[in-house]
Amino acid sequence: MHEFEVNVRFSETDAFGSINNTSYFIYLEEARMKFFEALGMATNTQPPNFLLASTNCNFSAQTNVNQLLTIRTSLTKVGTKSCELFHEILCSQTGKSIAKGHAVLVCYDFSKQKSEPIPERIKDKLISEIVLH
Repeated sequence: MHEFEVNVRFSETDAFGSINNTSYFIYLEEARMKFFEALGMATNTQPPNFLLASTNCNFSAQTNVNQLLTIRTSLTKVGTKSCELFHEILCSQTGKSIAKGHAVLVCYDFSKQKSEPIPERIKDKLISEIVLH
């Protein structure tokens, strides 16, 4: 599992002062990038590349400007061409769950414009990171 913190900025809130729902997806994107970087796999700089195929986020509590959030990311499944990540956003001060998300990433060859199998050396590294939920 990988985690990092983010401080909610004013620009990420809506007219009611809570985080705009689109901002959560930005946090989850950053969490995915940091997860792969922590594994020594910088995304979009060298093959293999992973393309986001699906993502969702379920909200369970409000958040406000200047609230410190912890985003936890864990790998839950590795397939032949894809992998799945689970995200949880928590209030850093209380530990209360704010939102939970899920993402499916597909190994993709941009030059051929099609999915491809995850290379074995990468797949082995990913499998070693699986956390069951």
